[in-house]
Amino acid sequence: MLKNIDPALSADVLHALRSMGHGDRIALVDANFPAETIARHTRLGLPLSIANVSAARAARAILSVMPLDTPLQPSAARMAPNGKAGELPDVQREVQAEIARAEGEAPQMYAIERFAFYEEAKRAYCVIVTGEARFHGCFLFTKGVVPPANDWGEAA
Repeated sequence: MLKNIDPALSADVLHALRSMGHGDRIALVDANFPAETIARHTRLGLPLSIANVSAARAARAILSVMPLDTPLQPSAARMAPNGKAGELPDVQREVQAEIARAEGEAPQMYAIERFAFYEEAKRAYCVIVTGEARFHGCFLFTKGVVPPANDWGEAA
């Protein structure tokens, strides 16, 4: 165990998040997502897991260590329900709440059609599979930056 690190984050997930650079994306996906197939196309090449937790719980763990990209551009996306891009299922509301918890007044997630989401996920740094069983529990997060610290170790 490590201090101040969410126990849901495995060593493999932490390594992937730390290895990513500004602008790299992760695909955080539900248990029904074709993770093995899609992950082969990502930079990492294999799926990672935050098993047995909901999408919201996994998002909370990830966003506890990974900043989202600037609010000047969309940095969080969600898989849109088929033909209902404006609909926000409960699982997506819960993840939006975790984004707000971590980032403050973060913009709303933008919707991506299912097959377009698969293509975007192939270009991600990695795919992280959750235990989320509800449909449309799939998200893309773009990594932001951590501001430099001043001489006293505080954010500038």
